[in-house]
Amino acid sequence: MDDELPKYAELPGLGVPGVRHAWRVFGAGDELGTLNLLTDDRVASAVAEVRTGRRISVQLPPGLPDPPLYGREPATHTVFQTGRNSWDDRLDALHPQAGTQWDGFRHVRFREFGFFGGETADPPALGDRLGVHHWARHGIVGRGVLLDARSRRPGESAFAGRSISAAELRRTAAEQDVEVRPGDLLCVRTGWAGEYRALGEADRELLAQRGRPPFTGLAADEDMAELLWDWHIAGLACDNPAVEVSPGDPAVGSLHRRLLALLGIPLGELFDFEELAGACAGDGRWSFLFVSMPMAIAGGVGSPANPVAIR
Repeated sequence: MDDELPKYAELPGLGVPGVRHAWRVFGAGDELGTLNLLTDDRVASAVAEVRTGRRISVQLPPGLPDPPLYGREPATHTVFQTGRNSWDDRLDALHPQAGTQWDGFRHVRFREFGFFGGETADPPALGDRLGVHHWARHGIVGRGVLLDARSRRPGESAFAGRSISAAELRRTAAEQDVEVRPGDLLCVRTGWAGEYRALGEADRELLAQRGRPPFTGLAADEDMAELLWDWHIAGLACDNPAVEVSPGDPAVGSLHRRLLALLGIPLGELFDFEELAGACAGDGRWSFLFVSMPMAIAGGVGSPANPVAIR
């Protein structure tokens, strides 16, 4: 399959400068995008990344961020009795994208050109097209690699709003002696999750009140899109709230639109790579078996990620 994939420079354009798409690379009507690269052979070979059997959750603790960001409501959890010796519970106001989560293909579209695959209708009119439940049937399982961009700038706050360039991502991989392979699930640590967990209640309240709080993230330019496509990753997960740098620059564009809507690369947000980064740095091994099963929300825009790294 890799030999058949075009380079980014060979992808068709939309008549907009600096914009290329992969809408037909995996066939008409495709629902998986680059998750197609998680072939049976790749998943089977990823099991070899397990050396000790240590399981490390890369999910933020339940209820974080608290308060939720971007104006989302907090979920309410009710436990109630259904019989003399039995209990049940219920979640209300649950936003699937409020915590550690995957952005699905219905999350953003590229202007009038549409969602991934060129779908221009609004999600309610799409039926089950591009719903996150398609990913749930497939699963997001394969070789994970962690690039620790934070370790290159240990004294810098992850709330600084700095842009991580494609060149810096390449240097980080080279310095860690990491080979990013086709079908990998690429994880990038900015340090945001660790810094957020250390904040007090008042600081978290202030952060939530800012509509678009600043934080370090990946550059949203075409160079980043080209690098990630040409690496042929299956998915991308970061430990900040939006993968890309915030605030964004309209003159540069949106990495969400470039990756989700145009290239079909799933985006994971609000992961917690602190413990994993420590384990990887401890033995110099930055790859692992990555397992994440989205919820089968029919027509879902996004889903909790439920991720674990197995070393």
